[in-house]
Amino acid sequence: MQVSLLASLPHTTAEAYAQVLAACKALFEQKNKDYGTAWRILRLPSITDQIYIKAKRIRTIQEKGQQRVADKVEEEFVGIINYCLMALIQLRLPADAPLEMDYQALSTYYDTCVQETWALLDNKNHDYGEAWRDMRVSSMTDIILMKLHRLKQIEDNEGQTLVSEGAAANYQDILNYCVFCLIKLAI
Repeated sequence: MQVSLLASLPHTTAEAYAQVLAACKALFEQKNKDYGTAWRILRLPSITDQIYIKAKRIRTIQEKGQQRVADKVEEEFVGIINYCLMALIQLRLPADAPLEMDYQALSTYYDTCVQETWALLDNKNHDYGEAWRDMRVSSMTDIILMKLHRLKQIEDNEGQTLVSEGAAANYQDILNYCVFCLIKLAI
């Protein structure tokens, strides 16, 4: 993924969101050409752990102020976004869905999940007055890690919650916080 695609994002949230997700989908499509849908073999807890690894790396770099592996933090946020979309797609597919999927069908699932996640963001942005614009990237990283711990608890409870939102809402929130981070890092 070329982070330079995200170097100068539009000011409006809707335009910036669309540009970030277009870059994420372009990478998703390229990786699909390389690997197909090998990721479909992952169970949701494994996807959650993949997201955790990336978020933990971001936090470690933020805390230490340096990194030894060349992969950029922005690329990690993009990876988290795509893993969240993989999880949202997995949640939609029936248990007996084939591991290999046609890219056109996969692309439709991807776009539908993006549209639903954008709608959630748009509603929350309305109610919260785009408070994320005044937040620190490090705080959003912490929120992502908190939501991952929530997801792990939901998974440990076999998806059952008493009063809390489920796994899909947490993946959507994580995705949206990653978009916010990328927008803030590009400003």
